Amino acid sequence: MEQLYKEKHRPQFHFSPEEKWMNDPNGMVFFNDEYHLFYQYHPFGTTWGPMHWGHAVSKDLIHWKQLPIGLYPDEHGAIFSGSAIVDWNNTSGFFQDGPGLVAIYTSADNYPDSDRPRQRQSLAYSNDNGRTWIKYEGNPILSDVNITDYRDPKVFWHDETNKWVMVLATGQSVTIYTSANLKDWEFASEFGNKAGSHEGVWECPDLFRLPVDGDKNKQKWVMFVSIGDNHDFKEGSRTQYFVGQFDGTTFVNDNSDETILWMDHGRDNYAGVSWSDIPAEDGKRIYIGWMSNWRYANQVPTEEWRSAMTLPRELSLTSSKEGVRLVQRVVPEINSIRKGTEVFQDLTIGKNQPAIFNLFSPLMEVNIELKKQTSNSFGIVLQSSDDEKTVIRYDVEMEKLFVDRTEAGDNSFSESFAAVQEAFLKMENNKINLQIFIDASSIEVFAEDGKVAFTSLIFPKKPYEQLVLFSDEGKILVSSLKLTELDSIWVK
Repeated sequence: MEQLYKEKHRPQFHFSPEEKWMNDPNGMVFFNDEYHLFYQYHPFGTTWGPMHWGHAVSKDLIHWKQLPIGLYPDEHGAIFSGSAIVDWNNTSGFFQDGPGLVAIYTSADNYPDSDRPRQRQSLAYSNDNGRTWIKYEGNPILSDVNITDYRDPKVFWHDETNKWVMVLATGQSVTIYTSANLKDWEFASEFGNKAGSHEGVWECPDLFRLPVDGDKNKQKWVMFVSIGDNHDFKEGSRTQYFVGQFDGTTFVNDNSDETILWMDHGRDNYAGVSWSDIPAEDGKRIYIGWMSNWRYANQVPTEEWRSAMTLPRELSLTSSKEGVRLVQRVVPEINSIRKGTEVFQDLTIGKNQPAIFNLFSPLMEVNIELKKQTSNSFGIVLQSSDDEKTVIRYDVEMEKLFVDRTEAGDNSFSESFAAVQEAFLKMENNKINLQIFIDASSIEVFAEDGKVAFTSLIFPKKPYEQLVLFSDEGKILVSSLKLTELDSIWVK
């Protein structure tokens, strides 16, 4: 076996498990100066299997310490996705001395003498900062025999109504429940049967409040809903969001039912949810996603481990002509792994006059501002000497940004992997800025300070060595280009 975290395609600044299979992030909670990341985990194989909750903790969201498995399957079934909260006031009665952690998750098995899946919600609690967990003797706490897809509880405390709120994925909708004690739940409302995208089963909801344009007196609620894979649609699994109002029982969408807002325009950001209990005075809402896609997640060309998480991202809301929209930026703690930087300014790029720069590390951050002069099509090529490349291109007339990985590296494992990913993006003052993170097997692109994001896996034979700036026609001005080396988060 290759040395741990030195394997081919192993991400160096994204979280991945030491070995075996990982999917959805779960149970993300901040407590006693630690960020907890639990995740769907199969400890006995590198494809999806009987689900456990793997566990890692961090002080800074960038460097992670892996801990023993948090939750194991039991008599109620496998441990599917869910959330964790701090029970500050012991509403559950689980704690004697101060607050503790409560995990709310889906127990998954089959109905007796049947092949029909059964999904019910259960509790576990921890008195030792999440290191060990006690399953609640009254499990399961919530079930519905009529709904087969009944999973992924996300729970939070709602101050105005003095109750816990659960948002639960229920087939093609999100059902909202409330509780005073985390054990006894009442139906409150249902959202989404006709709203947004229904290209696949609804999964992994989240619901939280954010200020608009930084104004704490003007707030909106955001609901995440992930959409499972459906082979009738080329994108595979992906995540949408809704913006609206929530009064403690009912979510009201600000947009029409036909409006679909995608969280990420790349193929590889799924099941993302946010951390609970980040202090109010901090004011941050931070989320992380599973950096894969159900269309090919079991087939990607890694051997000892499979899957990584996206970089953690801070969320905000901004006003636009189209309405209030989500913005996501990599957490500022990323600065802890920034190393040497090269800066270039005021470069003119013309047709048949590309500019070529050597990437001095396989782990890079690229920040660039491109200004249109006479060109309507221009961009960046990240490439290796083996003719493997990822092309990031902007089309002025279409007002679209493209991330093309059709020649990025190995795509033999799935006919769905080679893809041109695209998003609408308006230039501002004839300029566009991009922030790009390049890891061993992924590229994350943030345009216009996080208004548009692309998360994309790549599997090149060897790291990209060059960055090429090009214009298909006419000229562009590169106002600034900053190339920054990033450090590995894993012990050398």
